[in-house]
Amino acid sequence: MGLLSKKDAALIKDPLTDNNPITIQVLGICSALAITAELEASIVMSVAVLFVMGSGNLIISLMRNIIPSKIRIIVQLIVVATLVIIVDLVLKAFAYELSKTLSVFVGLIITNCIIMGRFEAFALANGPWRSFLDGIGNAAGYALILIIVGFFRELLGAGTLLGIPVLGNPIPGELSGVYKYGYENNGFMLLAPMALITVGIIIWIQRSRNKELIED
Repeated sequence: MGLLSKKDAALIKDPLTDNNPITIQVLGICSALAITAELEASIVMSVAVLFVMGSGNLIISLMRNIIPSKIRIIVQLIVVATLVIIVDLVLKAFAYELSKTLSVFVGLIITNCIIMGRFEAFALANGPWRSFLDGIGNAAGYALILIIVGFFRELLGAGTLLGIPVLGNPIPGELSGVYKYGYENNGFMLLAPMALITVGIIIWIQRSRNKELIED
């Protein structure tokens, strides 16, 4: 028998595909638009959300029987805010330049509707292990989209990946020096609208592969 039962494994696998929090539930779109111009920022934000969701779901589940229902939202906010502060301090200590790039968006993890939604819909009603898996699964689904979007936006917008030149610079024509050969960076890819368009393309591909996701 494997480490995870079929139901437990589904908590991790489903958000990666047919129940993705961004492309299916349409949650957490703001950060997908704001910080995916660079792949590095997308990866760091993904790791931060993975830590906050996994730990937060676990903590809320452990406390679910002692949290008064009238203040449960306040308690959830305190838990997620504490975890986000930890992430912010770690970034400032070990990756200060990147922390400045992410700036306010790390703090906005507190209001990420994916996190608060999983606290409310799952962690308050399930045990610690399943809640932890649910947090990891939904954070992984979120991370998958962020990394895909960040990959294409940086590659096509700046010709780099993780700051390393990949596509190279255009080469001037031999005769006139005006005509250029090679890839010309598409600055439009670095603007927020292209993040939305890229997410839309991912949604289109996903729904074309699974007709059950298409609404009547």
